[in-house]
Parts: sequence; structure tokens; C-alpha cells
Amino acid sequence: MADVSAPAAEVLSSSSPSVEASRIIASASEPLSEPYAGGEISISEADVASIQNGIHEAATGNRVNYGESSLYYDALTMSPLSPFSAAAIARFRTYKPPAFPLWDRLPVRKRAAVLILLYADRRGDLRVVITMRAASLRSFSGHAAFPGGKADSKEETAFQIARREAWEEIGLPVDDRKLPKPFRIEHLCCLPPSLARTHLVVQPCVALLHAEQNSPNSPAPVVEDVMIPKLDAREVAAVFSAPFYNFLKLEDLPPAPDETLPEGHWYDGNWISWKDFPWRVHNFYVPVNNQTVSKPRHDCAQSNLAEKLEEEKAREGRFKVWGMTARVLVDAARVGYAEEPEMEHNDDYGDAGIIMEADREGNLTDMVQGKENGDASKM
Repeated sequence: MADVSAPAAEVLSSSSPSVEASRIIASASEPLSEPYAGGEISISEADVASIQNGIHEAATGNRVNYGESSLYYDALTMSPLSPFSAAAIARFRTYKPPAFPLWDRLPVRKRAAVLILLYADRRGDLRVVITMRAASLRSFSGHAAFPGGKADSKEETAFQIARREAWEEIGLPVDDRKLPKPFRIEHLCCLPPSLARTHLVVQPCVALLHAEQNSPNSPAPVVEDVMIPKLDAREVAAVFSAPFYNFLKLEDLPPAPDETLPEGHWYDGNWISWKDFPWRVHNFYVPVNNQTVSKPRHDCAQSNLAEKLEEEKAREGRFKVWGMTARVLVDAARVGYAEEPEMEHNDDYGDAGIIMEADREGNLTDMVQGKENGDASKM
């Protein structure tokens, strides 16, 4: 396992990065009541960058509107990465998972991949894109999942699988040249594989959605340049996002100014045994009251689930993320932020031991039961 404990850059703190950055900028703008006589003032590069961001916002009028949701398909709601987020992305760029030779001899229908798509919100904090599976799917309908699914051929790489499925499910173009300006996608790394309950071996692929920052005099993107999601109602009932750093925490991170948190808690969990291995079940309850949840035009088969999601959002203001998706999110946040989570968790990244046991049992061959659906995101 590659060492992910060494930080790629100085970070602000283990508290909410944006709250800390706001504190630094505010304190820097206050005049000292008397001359400072205590020696040199220590200020990190991260502090300097945060102050510079604040000065740039004030000079250009590009103030962050904290009360409006950040959308992965709208560059106008995204800001440059904060120093805290930039350090996480730098760690992903250098991360190398352990070798996994079993992948090359898996039958095609046992290979799957998911896309962990990150983007910067209005404060420069990372958010992750999550879907709600459609009611028409045979397995895990109505469950939260990453965009992803099964391989089409042995020639497909994990990233190619994940990008193709993201195109089919949420309309994210496979060809980067077809991404509207100012977007581009950077492939960062793959994480150790996980095993779905349907005995699919799943490769999580981490990517960053960039929204290149224009100069203050550049025209704003027109409607055609806004990447409106095109959701496949047969596979996806909704798309929402979650604060990535929060998947290391037991409680909700502090809300931004002008935002509120819905009733209910952020996390609970329990231990189970899977193929005689201890496995932590994480249950996260993601606030969705302060964001726009994208939904497809649904047919009759989707209408019940769509109504259920609307009721859940109105009543509780939270969507549940659990199972393999939650486990992968915890592991990904551990790698990116070089922090251990506050909750109990598996020490290993991914399910290598469980996958090897499934292979010994003969569950990863072409001789196993008939074709499953492409459920690559739930345990």
C-alpha cells in the first residue's frame, strides 16, 4: 500500500476548511489595536493563498454566494480549489494502489468500475457526485450509487468503463473534446478494488471535474456551455452531491452562511461478517435541502420512486448513502485528505481479502449463475 500519510502540502486544519479560510481572511483584514511586539508573525503558504483569494474576490466582484447550491454541471457555481482541497487532489495524483493481477484474468462480466467524480463548490471545497438508482433496475433500486457499471470487453480499462457508464447514466461525455467550455476532466487514480454483493469486482476511479477560471473580463458561459445533466430514467432516478471531506466525520460539517442543516443525524454504522471477514457498514445521511437534485423525465415505472424521493427530501432533507458506496467514499477520503476517519472502520483499503476468498469459492468465474444487472455500486 502506498504511503498516503505524508501531506502533499500544508493544510489549514482538520475542521471545515472553508470556515477556517474565512477566519484567516477576516482576521487579516482587522487592524491591530496596538503595535505587535511579540516577534515574527508566522503565516503559512495556505494562509497567504486564502487571503489572496479573498482579495481577488473583493477586487473582481466575484463574491461567493454561500446561500446557493453548487452544481457540478454549472461552472458559475464553482470556485478554484482551496489549498486544503488542492492538497487532497495532489495526493490522488501521486497515489498508486497495490498490484491486483486477478483483474486481468477475470471474465468480462465480473469486471466493473465506478466514477468518483469530484468538483469544487463555491468555497473551493470538494464535493462528490452521487446518483440514486432507478426503480426499474433489478438490483438495489432506489439506492445511492456512483455512476458506473460492468465492462463491455476485456480491452476496456477501468477508467473507460467508468466514463462510458457515466455517459449512459448522467450524460457526462466520454470524449473530453465534447465537454462544453470551460470544463475538463482529469483522471487522478484508481483505488483498491471492492466486491459488490453480486460478486462483481469493482474498480473505483477518481477524477476531478475542472471548470477553468476565466479572466474578470471574459464573458460568462452561455446556456449551451452549461453542462445540463442528461439522466437515463431507466438507470438513474436522481443525481445529487455530498461534501467529500464529511465522509471522515461522525457529524455534519458546519453549514455555510445562509445555509441550514435538516433534522436528523449524519452517520451511524455497524459491523457485519462477510465471508468470515469483519466489514464495517457505514450509513451516511446526506443533506439535500440546500442543493438542486437533478432528476430525469420519468415514466410510470419511475413515478413512484420519484415521488418517494421528493417526499424524503421534503420530510427529512437527507438521502441515505450506505453499503459499498459509503465504504468506497470513506476509503477515498482517507487517501485524499491523509486522515483517518472519526468512526470505526476497516483498516484495509478495498476488499482484496474478500475478493480472493470469493475467487477461491469459484464465485468469480463464468460458470456462476446467469447474468446479473450492472450493479457496480452497492454491497
